[in-house]
Amino acid sequence: MSNLKYDPEFLQLLQAANMPPSAEPKGAHELRQNNDTIMAMVAAFFPPSPGVTETIFSVTANDGTSLAIYKLTPPTVKQQGSPQPAIIYVHGGGMVSGSVALFKRSAEYYATQTGIVVFCVSYRLAPEFPFPTPLEDVYSGLKWLQSNASEHNIDPARIAICGASAGGGLAAGVVLKARDEGLSPPLAKQVLIYPMLDDRTKIGPENPLSQFLTWTAQRNEIGWGSYLGKDRSNVSPYAAPARETNLSGLPRTFIDVGGLDLFRDEDAEFAARLAKANIDVEFHLYPGVPHGFDMSGRGLAVTKRAEEIRVAALSDF
Repeated sequence: MSNLKYDPEFLQLLQAANMPPSAEPKGAHELRQNNDTIMAMVAAFFPPSPGVTETIFSVTANDGTSLAIYKLTPPTVKQQGSPQPAIIYVHGGGMVSGSVALFKRSAEYYATQTGIVVFCVSYRLAPEFPFPTPLEDVYSGLKWLQSNASEHNIDPARIAICGASAGGGLAAGVVLKARDEGLSPPLAKQVLIYPMLDDRTKIGPENPLSQFLTWTAQRNEIGWGSYLGKDRSNVSPYAAPARETNLSGLPRTFIDVGGLDLFRDEDAEFAARLAKANIDVEFHLYPGVPHGFDMSGRGLAVTKRAEEIRVAALSDF
């Protein structure tokens, strides 16, 4: 018997919204349209961060494509003097949707709250650009930042990477690639917000969790199928980090996830395996809230608590 239930405040929010259940998308482009529409709506509720300066630079991807990287500088950051830390923020969207523009207020919020410069890479999306392109795009942004650290008064040994949802999966994949390629200096920390880590995650309608999901098993399969293709006989851990068998040598890690999130079990297992590999890991499970609870539940006590803890994690590296 299940005793899963919504957080009382989140339930009140749902009841007040009185939204009819949405039909499941039939493919990647319909999923993209649905996701981007919803994310644009919730982004409008995110408070602006006055004083953040936006500068756009160009990064050359490994296939020669020019990508935009957004530098978000909070008003309190030191422009001169000793080199400062930096955060690379990777937006979500299930591998098929999302953009820097849709997640910019979230990135600006973390820049303002931490007083740390945030860089956002405009990576390409599946299915037009399946694995490894999105991952390589983010990795190119990391390499660009390290190579140009002095120009931006950044300490290359104090770069953290943060990602939400699919962005969390991409961030974790970049961390694995950086470790394996001997990136020097290594990344200082990874902060993974309800990350999408395991293409093997599947639950049926009989699972009590299924009735609470905002990011459903069907949407998840569309996202992973678009990113990986039909043949999953040899999936790279860089694409699905939960498949990595060796988690040693990774940086300090922060993970959080809602108790009603499809990614709950894969995230908890990944955190446990990191701990067994003697990696410094901090894990938070928030009962009663689904995927993206912080985006839809602005102002709720659980969101305030989660964001306060995330800001502390992003400030400590």
